[in-house]
Amino acid sequence: MVSEGSFGDLTIGDGELLAVRESEQGDELVAVTLTGAPQMRTLAVSRGFLGAPRPGPESLAWAAWSERDMPWDACEIWVASYSPRGVIEDPVKLAGGPDESAVEPQWGPDGALYFVSDRSGWWNLYRWDGLKVEAVAPIAGECAAEPWELGYASYGFLDDDRIVVAVQEGPRHRLVVIEPDGTVRPVDLPYTSIKPYLAARGMTVALIGSSPTAAPQVALVDLAGSYSQVEVLARPEHAELDGARVSTPTELRVRVANDREVFALVYPPTGSAADWRAPVIVRAHPGPTASCLLRLDWQTQFFTNRGFAVVDVDYLGSTGYGRAFRESLYGRWGLDDVDDCAAVAGHLLSTARAVPGQVFIRGASAGGFTALHAVAQDGPFAAAIAVSAIVDPARWAETVPRFQRAHAMRLRGGAGRVRAAAVQRPVLLIHGTADEVAVVEDVRELADELTSLGMPEVLLLPDVGHHVATSSRAGAALEASLAHYRSVMADEANGHGGYTAASGSR
Repeated sequence: MVSEGSFGDLTIGDGELLAVRESEQGDELVAVTLTGAPQMRTLAVSRGFLGAPRPGPESLAWAAWSERDMPWDACEIWVASYSPRGVIEDPVKLAGGPDESAVEPQWGPDGALYFVSDRSGWWNLYRWDGLKVEAVAPIAGECAAEPWELGYASYGFLDDDRIVVAVQEGPRHRLVVIEPDGTVRPVDLPYTSIKPYLAARGMTVALIGSSPTAAPQVALVDLAGSYSQVEVLARPEHAELDGARVSTPTELRVRVANDREVFALVYPPTGSAADWRAPVIVRAHPGPTASCLLRLDWQTQFFTNRGFAVVDVDYLGSTGYGRAFRESLYGRWGLDDVDDCAAVAGHLLSTARAVPGQVFIRGASAGGFTALHAVAQDGPFAAAIAVSAIVDPARWAETVPRFQRAHAMRLRGGAGRVRAAAVQRPVLLIHGTADEVAVVEDVRELADELTSLGMPEVLLLPDVGHHVATSSRAGAALEASLAHYRSVMADEANGHGGYTAASGSR
């Protein structure tokens, strides 16, 4: 009988199942026999984290990172001698370390071990032939996703010795094929967003792709000929959309301090004219290592269909711009991310796109922390909505699940805890009572403090976890958000704007 525990990254080997088993004490690489009575044995143990057990020719490869790191900061690739029903012997570290994230090991059909490393500043593909490690093809883009989950596959092998790779460049994904000589050739696809779950077989790759006008769909891409052929296998019922009903984004770059640019996607109100002017919702994405992606988002369409413009901001710390950009928010959280969102809002106001007094900021999880700090100082925002928000980085480091503790430790040191007395604009807090990532007690405490200074709006969702947008109460959260924006706009129109928590007045 297989022992209890949390298992992930399941991989079928030669007559056995390899997996990662997690507990509060650490991770184990385990093997489970698939014939006869299932028996489990432990291959490796770590106080930190393990992932991607990948059996190869008389070898086993895997990824490992310490409890002090996140896998996108410092992750190692290991390989050891191994045979089914045996044990690992003579493990060797091939890549990774304090300043290198090496992820997604896979054995190629040539018997070499491939993996993705950001040693160049970008996650790129590398190959180990048993003697040396060499770059497969330098690309100024991310050939892997930020590893929030186990089991990602950002590349695969075709039968003609080519490699197919999903590459992220800013908000956009593209599919490329790497020739045996290292030449990189783009694949023409109708998708601008590709999830890190590629599956290649023969001359075909299966993927999940989407675009600003197409919901995520499962497709087969035939790469045998000169041109790619796409066959859609599955799509949502609402995938076929009338283009007039969907707001599609324009790309915006705003220059900020230190001659740095902030990238944003601007979704105008649905059906608006080219010279549109509207209330604006600036969104700070979660993570904060996530990014704004060129794909259909029904939350965006909910608001653009009601007369709002929605602006997604790739603030400092986002993925898609290289390692240095991604890690630059450490120790600056609640500062530079807020400045970037405010700079984009200020640009829209100065160009007469946004209506003064009708510019809002919204964020979920880490983005909720950004949104709250954005209205805890003077700035362009008339109100904030914080969904599943992190309120106190120091306390969050104590309550967050084991995987994210290192992230909490690295992020903190910037703006610090959200203080009710500093809040200057109306706030709506939306939070699930079953949230295990950002516990509801912190939000309740902030709400109580704000109530004593000037009543906030709070929507607690019973039995909802951290991901409100995918819960059964997502609609209620959107309707509450819409009511909040309209209430602030009505107050502004009636001359009652300018909320200050310290005075408890508007």
